Amino acid sequence: MIKGGMSMGKNPAHRPSVLREPSSGSDRESSQNVVNKPTSDALSGNCHASQVIVVGGGPAGFFAAIACAEAGASVILLEQNPSFLSKVRMSGGGHGNVTHTCLGSQPLSARFPRGEQELFESFQCFSVAETVFWFETRGVRLLTEPDGRVSPATGDSQTIMDCLLNSARQAGVDLRANSWVQQVVRKAAGGFQLLLGGGEKLECDRLLLATGANRAEESRRLAVSLGHTLTSPVLSLFNFQVASTWLHELAGLRIDNVVASIPPVDLSASGSLEVTRWGLSGPVILELSAWGARPLRELNYIFPLHINWLPQVSRNSILAMFQTRTKIQGNTAISAQPPPGLSEPLWKALVGANGIKPDAPWSSITLEQLTNLARQLTDSELFVVGHYANKGEFVTCGGVRLDEVDFHTMESRVCPGLYFAGEILDVDGAAGGFNMQAAWTTGWIAGQHLAVPGAGPIYAPTESRPYLMETCSG
Repeated sequence: MIKGGMSMGKNPAHRPSVLREPSSGSDRESSQNVVNKPTSDALSGNCHASQVIVVGGGPAGFFAAIACAEAGASVILLEQNPSFLSKVRMSGGGHGNVTHTCLGSQPLSARFPRGEQELFESFQCFSVAETVFWFETRGVRLLTEPDGRVSPATGDSQTIMDCLLNSARQAGVDLRANSWVQQVVRKAAGGFQLLLGGGEKLECDRLLLATGANRAEESRRLAVSLGHTLTSPVLSLFNFQVASTWLHELAGLRIDNVVASIPPVDLSASGSLEVTRWGLSGPVILELSAWGARPLRELNYIFPLHINWLPQVSRNSILAMFQTRTKIQGNTAISAQPPPGLSEPLWKALVGANGIKPDAPWSSITLEQLTNLARQLTDSELFVVGHYANKGEFVTCGGVRLDEVDFHTMESRVCPGLYFAGEILDVDGAAGGFNMQAAWTTGWIAGQHLAVPGAGPIYAPTESRPYLMETCSG
């Protein structure tokens, strides 16, 4: 095993990067008509060669390219879109979630509904501490939120994007936007040939696919063409569209402590919840959507959602409190004094949803109404009728099967010399920076082994661990 891995500083021997000008739109459009149909002659002849090619200009692809180039390899990074790092731009609603820390005794991998076992070992090589160290030693000051999310002090994801772009250029990565990979062929003698949409041909010794989690199979077709199988992609980390008019009137309200459950799939979660114009969002909803990604898809995203608005109090205790109020506050309007722990807007909405007028005195409320109201506070039933993106960003589960990849190196078990990183894999985590951490981890590991193929597990320098403690304590 190799301990230490890459140097965290700059390599003075690195050549300057080359940022290619975008190719014409007509070239790319015309190439889309011949997907997977090039002849063998099209891939013959002179090709531009590189030791390593990275396909995908997202967080995992960039991190891998930087790690590989800093370890001494020549690297070309290809992105089919006009700009790089769009996933980073959207992260945290534009604030730039980097990772998630201060988890107590819970292992980081436990926050991944898919990939927990595989990532457990990967996180031993490069995890939260190493991520914080990596960015802060490159001039990005990070802050840890009370809920454990780590983001740039600027509150702007552009800070992270600039750091990655600058690091890639300084490491000598050849960055090419508008470079659509039409086909990849593995050469009999080893290595790969790539045909780009505009007709350009490239060769490399080793190849990384980090094309992300686009729901269209188009983004993962290259892996299939090289012998891999895919777990079908479905949405994860999404908000719930709810068909309840009284709830929509509370748009903008945040409730800090609820328990939400979905009985048909036996899922429950606790935490904060946010009411939006379309339904419900917030950590507790994203938790349910992550762990219920596949069963909720089977329900076509139509299901009952139960919410306990006061989980710290039993239903019998609430009913007893109501009965006391009818006796000693009989002339007081029922909406005038919410139960402890419940906001006034939510209380008024729940009262109205039970058919009780907000100005009705406590003495006029029947025992049946009080019983129903107590049930409403502890077990409201709402009906989810669809889903919508969380802060404009969808995450998916599904992708390259995990048993086909060695998570110590991120190399394919099916096609030697082929590596994977990021959400192209059937790996996805909870909200709050976990998916970004998986991108950094798998990208870093892949980058190390792309540069030094055949090595055993490589671990990031250990000096990063106390550095994280200092950051968290602040």
